[in-house]
Amino acid sequence: MCGLTHTKSVRRRSLDLRLDTLGDWRRTHYSSDLSPQLDGKESIVFGWIASIRHQGNITFIILADKDGFTQITVKRGEVSDELYEKVQRLTAHTSIGVKGVLRAISKAPKGVEILPKEIKILSFATQNPPTSLYGRRLPSIDKRLEIRAVDLRRPAAQALFKIRQEVLKALRAYLLDNGYHEVHTPKIISSATEGGAALFPMLYYDKEAFLTQSPQLYKEQLVMAFEKVFEIGPAFRAEQSRTLEHLSEFISVDIEEAYVDYRDLMDRLESMIKWVVNVVSKKCANEFKTIGYKLEPLQGFKRYTYDEVLNILAEHGCRLEWGEDLGSATLNALAKHNPSFYFIVDWPAQSKPFYIAPKDKNSKISESFDLMYGSLEVASGGTRVSSRKLLEKRLKEKGLNPKSFAYHLKIFDYGMPPHAGFGLGFERLLMALTGQSNIREVTYFPRDQRHLTP
Repeated sequence: MCGLTHTKSVRRRSLDLRLDTLGDWRRTHYSSDLSPQLDGKESIVFGWIASIRHQGNITFIILADKDGFTQITVKRGEVSDELYEKVQRLTAHTSIGVKGVLRAISKAPKGVEILPKEIKILSFATQNPPTSLYGRRLPSIDKRLEIRAVDLRRPAAQALFKIRQEVLKALRAYLLDNGYHEVHTPKIISSATEGGAALFPMLYYDKEAFLTQSPQLYKEQLVMAFEKVFEIGPAFRAEQSRTLEHLSEFISVDIEEAYVDYRDLMDRLESMIKWVVNVVSKKCANEFKTIGYKLEPLQGFKRYTYDEVLNILAEHGCRLEWGEDLGSATLNALAKHNPSFYFIVDWPAQSKPFYIAPKDKNSKISESFDLMYGSLEVASGGTRVSSRKLLEKRLKEKGLNPKSFAYHLKIFDYGMPPHAGFGLGFERLLMALTGQSNIREVTYFPRDQRHLTP
């Protein structure tokens, strides 16, 4: 691809060029609409210049739109002198409109090119991006985030976010088809959902409030009326973690269901992910090829108890005291044992939030699970406490004041059914499905400790 050469020369060219207006031009085709069968038809296309190559008296422009690429071929003598000279001053990333005639040609994208009659320059690129559209060696993600919108023009980035869209569509379709009711819960809350840490405080008129960590308490309440609910929306956690897997603002896929327990929800979660993988692997075959990753069909998700995990880790030389959380070193050891999806179940109650129910009479163990992908935690869930008395007890054990949760506790006086649910990190699922090691690669505009812009 021919990129820009010098920023100063680009600016000089732009000063000499008059920008055109859109006027009455309207698109007749996207790149995906074009085919050799349209040979001889007139077309109007819009997009930005992915590459421009001058070869003797012929200039080849590869024009990109939301669906792909179109070849524009400009030959001296077949276009007006004014148009030919105009084309000579065009540069990569400039936005243009092209009116011309389609001609079938096997070497062009989609087997067709456009012979222009008129070109409108709608916006001129005056900077040379530091990122090559097709380069294998990229600047750091921090550098690319400075001009994220431009970085997302790369074919590999485009492919990732097309996969993201299809995963989102597949998740929603699966849940709706299985009788779940889509809900939207408040993102401004009065008390901590997951405990007092990792909250973003804010002033809500004259009161203290917080950005929600999860829709947990609201989705629990909603099962009283709708039984099966889900939400796909943003959540916020002020975690002091600067890793490749953490974001301060992320998309959470939350499910809650009445009259089931954590075993049923593990079945549901496994079924959902397998279905999504099956759908997306077919719909996004070209995108997976572009990013160089093959999405394999999934087998059954193994389930290990927390105690079994400790034994596995001990065999790998990692010994933990019962009740300890699993750190990065231990998770990496587990990933060697099982690099795909698996569950860790029956966690110590002390390590789980107040709303997770204890397992039978053994209050030290909870009916809980984490869904892992190698060393990456993708989802977490469990059976919920459905007794007000026990919930108040659990709040106190966690050092929380039941009065702060009065709005939630009083609902339990009206017959809260047994229920269970989980929350799944959407971006982390995308990491697992696309082979990405950095969560920022699958996020449009990441928010973390270092990034509040763009």
